[in-house]
Amino acid sequence: MVTTSQSTGVAQSRRRAAGKKRLRNIGLHILLIAGSFIMLAPFAVMLLVSLFPKEAFFQRSFDLNEVSLQNYFDTFTAVPFARFYFNSLVVAISTTFIQILTASLAAFAFARLRFKGRDPLFLIYLATLMIPFQVTMIPNFILVRELGWYNSYLALILPGAFSAFSTFLLRQYYLGIPKELDEAARMDGASSFRIWLQIIVPLSGPVLATLAIFNFLASWNDFLWPLVITNSESMRTIPVGLSSFQGQYSTEWHLLMAGSVIALLPVLAIYILAQKWFVQGITLSGMGGR
Repeated sequence: MVTTSQSTGVAQSRRRAAGKKRLRNIGLHILLIAGSFIMLAPFAVMLLVSLFPKEAFFQRSFDLNEVSLQNYFDTFTAVPFARFYFNSLVVAISTTFIQILTASLAAFAFARLRFKGRDPLFLIYLATLMIPFQVTMIPNFILVRELGWYNSYLALILPGAFSAFSTFLLRQYYLGIPKELDEAARMDGASSFRIWLQIIVPLSGPVLATLAIFNFLASWNDFLWPLVITNSESMRTIPVGLSSFQGQYSTEWHLLMAGSVIALLPVLAIYILAQKWFVQGITLSGMGGR
């Protein structure tokens, strides 16, 4: 009788624990769903306004019979939006490629090569992370202007082509690759550049893909530097170009929202296609964005 009573008590305890766990899971799911709605609400409003005429936004009246894609076509005729798009693609792709290249070479030197003053030099290089962009913006602007690059692709691309953060992240990853691979390659007569190109880079796919995604997104969304360093519509990027829909006294909200949706498409495509690398990048970098 005692054994049967104990078994019944254990079973009841397990059922109570399972019930509490189920309630916690339900509460957690409700909280996550509510958070998702809050996060997606601005995007839903942006899409809604972009599909209706200008008057619908001010009258707060959205009749489904008025839904059309006309705002998207008008976006390309009201301003040179195609040119903005082309400029953003050129700048984002070029900046990402050059920054990954320079950061990878620098990280290889700091992680795999031995030379005098390597560690102090790396610490000085790393200390540049502490300097905010607003501090270096004016010196960069003067330098670019003196070089005659003002209002050009060189001015948009080169200042963002070097990153201490990317170098630091790649160096930490390279330190985890066995150095016996380098020694074996040197015994076969391989140079340092060949070791980097044929051994280190192929083994660094995840971290390189992660950095490529973050750098592309950062360059694509950059607003301040392109605004400062360009003065003509032909060199504007999308974030700066979207401000063309904002006047001193009024804003073309329907065109601004349509342009924002179009600007969001490459970012959305990259996130969907590279979601695995994106999540892995959060783990590698220890942060949710830059």
